[in-house]
Amino acid sequence: MTVAALVLTAAVLMHVAWNLLARASHPDSRFLWWAVLGYLVVLGPWSLYELATQAHWSLHLAGLLVTSALSNGVYFIVLGAAYRRAPVALVYPIARSSPLLIALWSSLLFGEVIPGMGWIGILVSVGGLLVMASSAWHGERRFVLLLAVTAAFATSVYSLSNKFAVSSLPTYGAQLGLVSFDLIASFTALSIEQRLRFGRWRPPVRPPILRWLPAGLCIGNAYGLVIYAMQYLSAAYAVAFTNAGIVLAGLLSMFAFGERERWGTRLSAIVLTTCGLVILGFSV
Repeated sequence: MTVAALVLTAAVLMHVAWNLLARASHPDSRFLWWAVLGYLVVLGPWSLYELATQAHWSLHLAGLLVTSALSNGVYFIVLGAAYRRAPVALVYPIARSSPLLIALWSSLLFGEVIPGMGWIGILVSVGGLLVMASSAWHGERRFVLLLAVTAAFATSVYSLSNKFAVSSLPTYGAQLGLVSFDLIASFTALSIEQRLRFGRWRPPVRPPILRWLPAGLCIGNAYGLVIYAMQYLSAAYAVAFTNAGIVLAGLLSMFAFGERERWGTRLSAIVLTTCGLVILGFSV
């Protein structure tokens, strides 16, 4: 558990870092497109070579990689569609409620036994995320809710695929290769969507390279470290613990950036999510 805790802490910090780097980007820059491109250019070739040469290949592993890549592509597309219609504060917490779905699928379909305290921790932390989402709820948002839930479903699919695949990926390089395989599919989906919507393959605005390149490395390695932690934890636990990044980002937004809209509800959500993660930690 000590190794998993250290790895997930690093993943959380990287996740917060790339979100902070994206925070000040121009809306037309499609920051995520640039960040994923940066990761693929720098670490893609090496990690894919590691995946090809170090993985214990089988048809089962190949199927898991394809499932993970397709669900990643769906995740990016529906999340982007939701962001165009509603604020991140509404969409992202719902999308990150996936640990509950992961726990359900792994228990009902694959026979994983999650202790009672683990269920309580997951439910409390997800409840905190939903309270956080409610702080940004304005008007009619049913279609946005459908998109965000679809993103959570896609996250549960690729997370379980990664959990089953990690036993065949003996090195961190091979695990990053899985990330690269997924992000190639995601980058392709983002590019096609951009071409269809704007008639061009590349975004019209390029953010500073000192923002999007480090952000891309953080995105890829944060994802890779979660997969690495799945060697020691169930997928539901690993993904749930990374939601500490939402807690940290929420505190920064209120106290460092002065975003105080509905601060009472948001602070209550942060406390509730944190309590859930603490309970989850004691259940391990």
